Amino acid sequence: MFIIAYTIKGFATVLGWALTIMYWLILIRALISWFSPDPYNPLVQFLHRATDPLLEPLRNLLMPVTMQIRIDLSPLLAFFLIIFLQRSLVGFCSI
Repeated sequence: MFIIAYTIKGFATVLGWALTIMYWLILIRALISWFSPDPYNPLVQFLHRATDPLLEPLRNLLMPVTMQIRIDLSPLLAFFLIIFLQRSLVGFCSI
């Protein structure tokens, strides 16, 4: 019984760290986008490759809204999803 509980707690810890890292990568990407970075910069390419799998589906979901206001709201929605997952799944498993 203890083995299963510690395994679940271990997965929750790893998931919590992964969500935190993704949160910071999205935040850095959003901040860098304000300065129109060089697209051939290795750091910029890494940020795009690391965050696009999460942000692209959200962009497609929000496309009708964002086309009218011309602001990419997918990082904001990603922040809400990450915080929700951290509070609900990770918080629940670490009790």
